[in-house]
Amino acid sequence: MTMKQKKMWLYTLLIISCISILGIFIPTGTFTTHDEALVGGDIAWMLTSTALVLLMTPGLAFFYGGMVDPRNIISTILQSFISMGLISVLWIIVGFSLTFGDSIGGEGMGIIGNPLTFFMFENVGGSTHPDMAPTIPFALFALFQLKFAIIAPALITGSFAGRVRFRSYMLFICLFSLFIYAPLAHQTWHPNGILRNWGVLDFAGGTVVHMSAGFAALAGAIFLGKRNKSKFNSRRANIPFVLLGAGMLWFGWFGFNAGSALEASDTAVLALLNTNTASAAAMLAWVFMDGARGIKPSGLGAAIGLVVGLVAITPAAGFVTVGQSIFIGVVAALISNYAITLQGKTSLDDTLDVFPAHGMGGITGMILTAVFANEVGAIHGDMTTLLYHLLALVLVGIFTFGGSYALYWITNKIIPLRVSKEAEEVGLDLSQHNESYSIVSSEL
Repeated sequence: MTMKQKKMWLYTLLIISCISILGIFIPTGTFTTHDEALVGGDIAWMLTSTALVLLMTPGLAFFYGGMVDPRNIISTILQSFISMGLISVLWIIVGFSLTFGDSIGGEGMGIIGNPLTFFMFENVGGSTHPDMAPTIPFALFALFQLKFAIIAPALITGSFAGRVRFRSYMLFICLFSLFIYAPLAHQTWHPNGILRNWGVLDFAGGTVVHMSAGFAALAGAIFLGKRNKSKFNSRRANIPFVLLGAGMLWFGWFGFNAGSALEASDTAVLALLNTNTASAAAMLAWVFMDGARGIKPSGLGAAIGLVVGLVAITPAAGFVTVGQSIFIGVVAALISNYAITLQGKTSLDDTLDVFPAHGMGGITGMILTAVFANEVGAIHGDMTTLLYHLLALVLVGIFTFGGSYALYWITNKIIPLRVSKEAEEVGLDLSQHNESYSIVSSEL
């Protein structure tokens, strides 16, 4: 490690040290309240859901880690894990304020939250919030939403696996969280958010999490360019890891979707039912489509299929019937499977097909939510919601792709994003972290 690199790590250490000292003097919300609006059953369910959603990020780590070539398995897993640390601290400082703070924008036109509203979690405590957490502590709501903010940037990593500097990646996900995720979540979920007031429906993050990550992944793959040729690029490190990660994601997704009801209610049950059913249908459709194309059924295909189903049902989970969830899962699987095939014929190197899976899955789910949503869907004769969803799709796509590309450019100017050809050849595990997967050592 060079002296310049040592200084950069020292500077970041000093920053986190100063933040820790600042935290001593910032008053936070009280947790000794006797708020009569609190509902014990809702609190218990949301505590469980929060833990379930956090489990999804380690699940994603194994899901992605098993799909990369053997030289990059540790670095890929670590990119997801470090998001849990970075975004957690950033969320406390300013991320929650930007996402759910007082709107900057006119009535019903909120664009982003005021960064000072809940700075360092000031006034975020054990009492309810009438608009966002009517039956649970506001701090629990904030903690639940944090888990979404953690996994969104982690999803992007699959598009540039094997060729990005770890320091650059950490800077990028901080910028992405502040300037892409926070405003998009505010616009979609805050009571004064512009997309929410247009009537755009996103029950649990199909737009906020998966579309944003998908378009950011597409921008990253374009900005960073193709990987250098290597005998390892076509190899998968560990398919059992992929299946383990997919199982953890499926399990955690019950908190992701059913927890977004923010209460232990029939809506939560419906969301959980739809989540399981859409994922199951998508997995079967993926495997059957592979077979129809002459491809042997595989663990990798089944894992990707079930995740695509989870992605697609996310915006619709609490708004559609269980029969409609089967349709959503099947359609999303067919579209994403075909999109991956098409992408393979281009020069785009989206390493783990993040855009065809998460981006296209999110787009499919967003459109079909507007088609089937209870009372306001196009199937019920109301085209207004569908038209606003199509408009939001265009705007979100432009914002997340263009904004992410700009953030890659800015990050690259501060710390070069791409590793050297030599570092890429030896693998990021060794070149970035001085670690290696033991099985790899015997193969090199």
